[in-house]
Amino acid sequence: MISKALIWFKRDLRMQDHAPLVAAQAHDQALGLYIIDPAWLQSSECDPQHVDFTLACLGELRTALAGYLGHGLDASRIWAANGSNEVMTHLLQAFGGPGRSVLSFTPTYSMYPEYARNTHTTYVTVPRLPDFTLTSAMVLAAVAEHRPTIVVITTPNNPTGTTTPLAVIEEVLAGTDAIVVVDEAYQEFARHPERTALTLLGRYGNLVVSRTMSKAFALAGGRVGYLAAAPAIVDACRIVRLPYHLSAQTQAVALVALEHAPELLAQVDELRVTRDEMLVRLPQLGVEVVDSDANFCLFGPFGDRHDVWQRLLDRGVLVRETGPAGWLRVAAGTPVETERFYTALAEVMEEIR
Repeated sequence: MISKALIWFKRDLRMQDHAPLVAAQAHDQALGLYIIDPAWLQSSECDPQHVDFTLACLGELRTALAGYLGHGLDASRIWAANGSNEVMTHLLQAFGGPGRSVLSFTPTYSMYPEYARNTHTTYVTVPRLPDFTLTSAMVLAAVAEHRPTIVVITTPNNPTGTTTPLAVIEEVLAGTDAIVVVDEAYQEFARHPERTALTLLGRYGNLVVSRTMSKAFALAGGRVGYLAAAPAIVDACRIVRLPYHLSAQTQAVALVALEHAPELLAQVDELRVTRDEMLVRLPQLGVEVVDSDANFCLFGPFGDRHDVWQRLLDRGVLVRETGPAGWLRVAAGTPVETERFYTALAEVMEEIR
């Protein structure tokens, strides 16, 4: 594995003075980052006591992630960290902070305010439309009013599952100099996963596309999040990150997962079908459901959603009590799990009518 890696080192790390350095790009040299010749690491001239291997796989992982995403990306445009939590934290460390703000649109992912708090960035929210969608006009109006340094658009959105069209995202990018983060954590589950903001990266230097291996790859325990952006934004994340932030073990697990992506992603098609069936079955049970492109559905509204949640739990079915008031969120599961959910919900609806 190491023999194939592009291995990055800062000049101040412990390494032998005679370690051969492969020419780095100008923006890497400006940061004091160089590439050690991978062949030398396997040679008898390399003394492991004088080389720190914590980052040994990072170049290979970034290259593999770029290959997975496609769209002509390479390692210089990819950053990886401990889950999308750390990716977002790095972005706010680099571009947020005291006197700066991040703008998001509610209801949305509950961790965004935590990232803002931890980086002393002001967190500003604007409500989505009643159907939980966004328009470019409302986003740009909010940008003009609040003047954020970072704008976060989550698509498919969590917890609603609603998507934001590429045309809207492009109009926002063209209308602001702020960093626009498009959080695509659930993109693989979309009906049209190819309609991704990655297609806009070549035209907009202020665009960041955030992804994770926790969802479609079912690798939440691996803690691997990543982003695609302009090299300058990636460099900014490399500056603020803690030393050795992503362990060699985590990187190795991610590389193995990417090598077996077809097998690991095989369940995505099945979950997409289950999700689409939920969009049909739930209204038949007497509830409204929000159109979703994620691996879950938001259903309701209920006068007392906690009571419904508890009644489902009493029947051995656990759903999420999250999102806008009155709504619950159910994940697409196995056929057996899903049928058990339908049966339990039908019983609950009969009780509360």
